[in-house]
Amino acid sequence: MRVSNSALGLSLALVAVSCSNNVAHGFTASPAVSAKGGSSRIIQHNNMMRRKHQLLQMSAVEDGVETSSSSASASSSNRTGRSQVEINNELQSGRTLEGGATMDFAGVKDKASRSERALAEARVEFLGGGSATAAYGKDEDGVRLIGINDEVVKEVGREVGQFVTAYDKGTVQGCAEWLRSQAPAGLFQTKPASSSVSGGTDDAYAVAYAAATSTPTTPPSAEQIETYKKLLGEAYEESGVVTEAFAKTFYLGTKLMPPAAQRAIWAIYVWCRRTDEIVDAPRQPDDPDMLTDLSAWEIRTENLWKYGEVVDVLDLPLLDVRVNYPNLEITPFADMVRGMLMDIPDLGQDRYDTFDELHLYCYRVAGTVGLMSMPIFGCAQGFTEEEAKEPALSLGVAFQITNILRDVGEDATTRGRVYLPQKDMERFGVTEQQLFDQKVDENYISLMKYEIDRARMYYERAKRGVPMLSPESRLPVQSSLDCYGKILDKIEENGYDSLTKRAYVSKWEKLFEIPFSWYRTQEIAKVLPLPWDSAKEEENKSLSPSP
Repeated sequence: MRVSNSALGLSLALVAVSCSNNVAHGFTASPAVSAKGGSSRIIQHNNMMRRKHQLLQMSAVEDGVETSSSSASASSSNRTGRSQVEINNELQSGRTLEGGATMDFAGVKDKASRSERALAEARVEFLGGGSATAAYGKDEDGVRLIGINDEVVKEVGREVGQFVTAYDKGTVQGCAEWLRSQAPAGLFQTKPASSSVSGGTDDAYAVAYAAATSTPTTPPSAEQIETYKKLLGEAYEESGVVTEAFAKTFYLGTKLMPPAAQRAIWAIYVWCRRTDEIVDAPRQPDDPDMLTDLSAWEIRTENLWKYGEVVDVLDLPLLDVRVNYPNLEITPFADMVRGMLMDIPDLGQDRYDTFDELHLYCYRVAGTVGLMSMPIFGCAQGFTEEEAKEPALSLGVAFQITNILRDVGEDATTRGRVYLPQKDMERFGVTEQQLFDQKVDENYISLMKYEIDRARMYYERAKRGVPMLSPESRLPVQSSLDCYGKILDKIEENGYDSLTKRAYVSKWEKLFEIPFSWYRTQEIAKVLPLPWDSAKEEENKSLSPSP
C-alpha cells in the first residue's frame, strides 16, 4: 500500500504511513521451510491459481472492467479492477464529519464489487481446504510466519519470531489460554471444536485449539504463569524491533508513551506490517495465491476478536491488547484489509480521478490506524472518542497525502502508479508522461503547492485533537505530527521536486523538534505560541478544505 494513536489516534496513523510505504503492489511471504528441517510450506496447486485468475478475468468481462496490468505507460483512465459504479457506491456510503473536510468510511464496502466477490471466493476456497499457507504452520518448529518475508528479515537484520523455539511446544497456546482467562466476562466466545483456522478438516492446530478452549483445564501453576509472562514480554519486544526497523519516526514517538501504551501500539503496528506484506511482498511461483493469504489473514483476525484465538507467537501481543482494551473494535482492521484490496492488480485502483476517491484510500490505509489506537491513548476528561474521531481521521489523511507527495516519482517509475488525483493534474497541466519522464516544470510546481496546501489544511484540523487526548498521550502524538509534517517543508526546500529527489527528515532534526512539540502541548502555548507557529497560523487561515 502506499501502508503507513488514541482518542485522536493521531500518532499511530504513522503506522499506516510506514506500512503504506510498501503496500500497493501485490505480494506475500517467501516460501518458508522449517529451520529444523520440518514440514515445508504447503503450496497452492498451479491449476488452482490459473482458475482463480480466469475467474477474475470472467468477472471483469461481466463488469466491463479493463484487466491489463498497470505499467509506467498505463493509461490515465486505467482503474485496473474497480468500475466507476463500484467506486461511487462506496463513496456515497461515507459519512461527512464535522467541518465537512473529512469523511468517515468505517465499515464501508460494496459486497457486489469484484474485489469483495474475489475475496469471498478465496475465503470459501480456504475454509474448504483448497489451499493453505505456512502461516498456519507451527512457528514453534521455526517455520517463517505469514507476513514475515525476505524484505522484513532484511530490514530487521535477522529472522523474526525465532525466540519462540526456546520454549516447549504448546507454550504459545498455553499463554493464549492464560490471557483469555484474564479477559472481561463475555469478551470471547467458545470456538466450536469442528472449526478450523487454516482450512480443511484434518488440521492439528484446530484440534489442539478446540481442546484447549472447549474443555475444562487445570489453572496454570505460578511457574507456568511466569513462563507465559516471559514469552509475552519477548513477543512485545520483538514487535518493538519490527516497528523500529520499518517506522523510525513512529517508533521514536512511541518511546515517549507510557510502557503499556507503547507496547500496545507496537502490537498493532506489527499486525499492520504483516497485513501489508501479505499484499505487497514479492511472490514465488509456488507461493499460495495472495487473495487466499489475505482472506485467511482476515479470518484469523476475526477469530482473534471473537474467540481469542492465536496462531503464532506474534499474535500474543495483539490478544493481550484485545484483553486490556475490550472496546477496541475490529472494524478498522477489516477496513484496512479493504485498503489492501485497492492496491491489488486486477481488483484495485492505480489511478484516482478525484480527491474524493483518494480520500477513501487514505481512510483505509491510514485513518484506520488512528481508529485502532484510539482506545489505547484515551480521551481527556470532557471529551469522547466520537468527538476525537474527526481530528484522528484528518491526521490519517494528512499523513497519507504527505506520503504520496514524497513518493510521486518512485511510485510512477517503479510501480506505474499515480496517486495524484487526475482532475488536479488536468487543472495544472501535468501529464502522466511527465511523471514517468521525471520532468519538473512550473506546472508541476504549482500542482505540488496546491497539494501541500491541502495536506497542511488536514494537519491543522488534526492539531485540534491533541488537547482531546489524555495528558500522557499528547506529546507522542504532537511529536509525530510535527516530525512528519516537516516532510512537506523538505519538499519545498527541494524546489518541489518529488520526482527525482526524496524529502527526508533526519533523526537529529526529529530529536531537535521534540522540545518544541512538548511546548505545544502545554497550556501556556495557547497564550504564548512559538513565534514561528504564530506566523504559520496566520498563513494557514487562508487554507480551506479543497474539493
